[in-house]
Amino acid sequence: MKKVSKFWLFLILAVLIYGIGQSLIQTGILNAFYSNMLILMIINIILAVSLHLVIGITGQFSIGHAGFLAVGAYVSAIITMKFELPFVLAIIIGGIVAALAGLLVGIPTLRLRGDYLAIATLGFGEIIRIVFLNIEYVGGAAGMMVSNMTTWTSAFVCLVITILVISNFTNSRHGRACIAIRENEIAADAMGINTTFYKVAAFAIGSFFAGIAGGLFSHNFYIIQPTNFGFLKSFDILIFVVLGGLGSMSGSVIAAILLTIISTYLQQYPETRMIIYSIVLVVVMLYRPQGLMGTREITDFFGKKNSVKGGN
Repeated sequence: MKKVSKFWLFLILAVLIYGIGQSLIQTGILNAFYSNMLILMIINIILAVSLHLVIGITGQFSIGHAGFLAVGAYVSAIITMKFELPFVLAIIIGGIVAALAGLLVGIPTLRLRGDYLAIATLGFGEIIRIVFLNIEYVGGAAGMMVSNMTTWTSAFVCLVITILVISNFTNSRHGRACIAIRENEIAADAMGINTTFYKVAAFAIGSFFAGIAGGLFSHNFYIIQPTNFGFLKSFDILIFVVLGGLGSMSGSVIAAILLTIISTYLQQYPETRMIIYSIVLVVVMLYRPQGLMGTREITDFFGKKNSVKGGN
């Protein structure tokens, strides 16, 4: 019953947020700048939540997430611009190809641990960037022109689906197996959990939604270039997860929202933008090293209140 009530509460909240955003955009209260910021915020949340599954839930330190973002971005752009197929189909195909790339990378590399896995995934992200940099079919270093098809509605629908799928996966027995791997992989293996299977599965699911975010990203701007998907982009996504709190989806969402707003408003100060941005991160890490939410979710706070009332 609690799961059902949380599901309906989430849907009601999602519909409410969507309605407010849609009305503000249609009435012109939010101009093109703020509308674009909202869409970028949604893309960053999808990226943060998808990486949260890999790092926060399964405990696999991946820093090549921008590579899957690039795969989804370029594949979806090719589908719409070269083959002139529908935008929705392009988003789905971009996610599927990114998931296949995740399997291709995950099967051989997820037997590694810690720093070795981080280096392997970082190498994959750079390989993807260099490949697109040298393919003239997609514009090479000059980039590829893409029509603006991403809307508030399409982005928000993708966000809701992403959160629902990853949340349900996390709360299922498969998610508990991933959490067991994060806590102690040797003990999980001894208990009969197929650690390689679950690590690859989580990696593929995270890659799929990173590809979805890539499709939204490419169709939100009029041009995509390989420089958009460098290793610094992977670190940006990693910061969302770490700052929000490893193991907390709510924290990843909140961190993605806050850092998107900060980064957007600091664009008018290009000389000091990265300095201010870095200072904010350092201060938060000094005074809140476990992240904004730690390992808690927003729903945990409501559960605490209920349990206290029941106890009294």
